[in-house]
Amino acid sequence: MTEKKRNKLETKGILLLLTAGALVVHGYHPFAEDAEIYLPGVEVRLHPNLFPVGREFFLSHANLTFFPNLVAFSLHVTHLPMEAGLFLWHMASIFLLLLACWELTGLLFPDAPKARWGGVCLIAALLTIPVAGTALYLMDQYLNPRNLAVFAGIFMMTRTLEKKYLRAFLWLVFAACVHPLMWVFPFSFCALLLVMDKFEKRWKSAAITALANFVWLWIPRAPAASAAYHEAAKRHGFHYIQNWQWYELLGIVAPLILFSWSRRLARNRQRLMAARVCRAFILYGLIYLAAAVVVDLPARFEALARLQPLRSLHLLYIVMFVMIGGILAEYGLRDRVWRWLVLFVPLCTGMFLVQRSLFPASAHVEWPGVMPKNPWEQAFVWIRQNTPVDALFALDPDYMRIAGEDQTGFRCLAERSRLADDGKDNGVVSMFPPLAEEWWTQVQAETPWAGLSARDFSRLKDQYGVSWVVVRQPGVAGLACLYQNSAAQVCRIP
Repeated sequence: MTEKKRNKLETKGILLLLTAGALVVHGYHPFAEDAEIYLPGVEVRLHPNLFPVGREFFLSHANLTFFPNLVAFSLHVTHLPMEAGLFLWHMASIFLLLLACWELTGLLFPDAPKARWGGVCLIAALLTIPVAGTALYLMDQYLNPRNLAVFAGIFMMTRTLEKKYLRAFLWLVFAACVHPLMWVFPFSFCALLLVMDKFEKRWKSAAITALANFVWLWIPRAPAASAAYHEAAKRHGFHYIQNWQWYELLGIVAPLILFSWSRRLARNRQRLMAARVCRAFILYGLIYLAAAVVVDLPARFEALARLQPLRSLHLLYIVMFVMIGGILAEYGLRDRVWRWLVLFVPLCTGMFLVQRSLFPASAHVEWPGVMPKNPWEQAFVWIRQNTPVDALFALDPDYMRIAGEDQTGFRCLAERSRLADDGKDNGVVSMFPPLAEEWWTQVQAETPWAGLSARDFSRLKDQYGVSWVVVRQPGVAGLACLYQNSAAQVCRIP
């Protein structure tokens, strides 16, 4: 075996160890949060008879991406149980992100191996750190299209820097196929790099003028927002920069200052590519900040805010942490093992404790095939195993915010239809306004949930065909409950 191949194997071995370490630090919750939007699309492709009611609330996303087809095809070909397949996809996503960051650091710190590992290790330690006010992590604790688009975006950027444009284009195609929005940001950054190279002397004015023309061209075509859509939109204040807290606004400005400082260090070290990347990200950040101000602030453009231009911070944060990690390793950590431990042990411990506080009632790593610890998840699993496939459920519209529920999705875990909720379905509505009226009507019919009686549930049965309900303990009088635990009851509507 040649030394080059040996080094590649050693590198991949270390990246695998970092992937396992990232799992231990950040945990794994396959049916949490946005999995409620994305996984039903996979499940209905594997079992078309699922979800006879309410498909529109997840197919709106699923029909715009090949993510559910890709995952479902892999499960069909490998004959793996769904939970095992999701876990392997999640682990592969982490590994590929770390590999992409490793390749990127090779361009940013070509003469400093320690700096390369510093950048990759910092990303592994901070996977679940929030990105300013965008409601995004660098990488989620469960499989979703963003996790696939993120490593594809870093690979796209790296190949563009290497001037391997065909490979960059292939990564662009992959990212666009798995997520209808997140591919735009690495693509726009790569386009900005090319513009800067070609029009070095006029890159500022050209890029800003092009952005302004694009924004003002489309703003007059913004559809008017309905009252129902406004109810959904106001639940997503992070779409609007005017609703961000001061520290979230600082999360926009501080990275630009850090990139300016990093650029100066790179120029002192004669790392021209790193300096070029830093300069490009400063302009990239300013352009998207201007776009957010133009799109978010005028009330009459409310429906345009769903474009979420500040999701551009996701790519910016990843590269920023790669740069910071590299600089810390080169100037501070160096080859002193104790310094690496002093930095990363408290950092990883802090990230671990934050994740435990977010999912206190669930196992930190929810291994495939293991009965869940969370009583709400136990109830949802019972429903999947013991109720008819065509059953329609009603739950508290705010069920994902109940203490101890740990933001577990009902549709994706129970694999049963339910009426619209006020958690994830309103997120779908914020992106797809035509669903607003149907969503708002169903949420109103279930509100106020705490005051509903058996007679009200019979009304839901007459109105929508609801045949089952999931209620919190101690339950509701007059319902026949076939399952209960410490947190929930599953009852049939008489």
